[in-house]
Amino acid sequence: MQSRLAEINTRLLPGISLHEPMAGTMKIASDLGFDALVYDYSPVPFDQQGELIIPSAMVCNTPKDWLELWCDEGYYHIDPVQQVALERTSSFIWSYQAEAETVLRQAMGQQHAPVTSYLQQHQLAHGMTVPIHLPGGGFASLTGLRSGSTQAALGDLQHVSGQFTLLAHALQEHLYPQLRKSLRGYPVQLTPRERECLKWAAEGMTAAEIAARLQRSVATINLHLTSAMHKLGAKNRVQAVVRAVHYRLLDN
Repeated sequence: MQSRLAEINTRLLPGISLHEPMAGTMKIASDLGFDALVYDYSPVPFDQQGELIIPSAMVCNTPKDWLELWCDEGYYHIDPVQQVALERTSSFIWSYQAEAETVLRQAMGQQHAPVTSYLQQHQLAHGMTVPIHLPGGGFASLTGLRSGSTQAALGDLQHVSGQFTLLAHALQEHLYPQLRKSLRGYPVQLTPRERECLKWAAEGMTAAEIAARLQRSVATINLHLTSAMHKLGAKNRVQAVVRAVHYRLLDN
């Protein structure tokens, strides 16, 4: 396994962008029989009401409208694979074909019909997903999709499940340092000054005390705090701090 991991890491050498390791992963996944890949990441998967937050996603070889449908049209909310992944710690094989006995057989319902129809129409109705639960409550997953008849596809997926799981974790190791430094996947985008002011407010400092520390006027500090409060949909500064902490906006 160590030699295989070393080989994977060599082929996934970090590039300038996040997409270079993803492209390298696709090449390896193709050798394993996968036709397309979907990687998603969220610093926190749920909002304070327990609703799924649309993650930041990268794809390879998926249909052109994939990101629009899953990220903009809300297919993530009705994708049973995503729902199952959030509840599991180990990799799983799935199929949207009714005759297939996979974890989706009991999970699928009428509400999932748009996703089911789409994947069957594009002949990507089978796949494997590796859920990755991250430090601090973050979540990522790598999903490989493939075509083919149900029996043949599921048999092939079983055969490569260990290698694909290893590949998913190797990719995550390459991507995570960049993801942690960026704001990708955060549901709210605060400016650096707004985050800084909220950090000090979280320490119990007043606007006047923050102003003195940052050598800015009280009016300027109040402007940053109010802007952050509105972006977070908070009724007051205390709620803004609570929500910022929940969304891990004050971690970096």
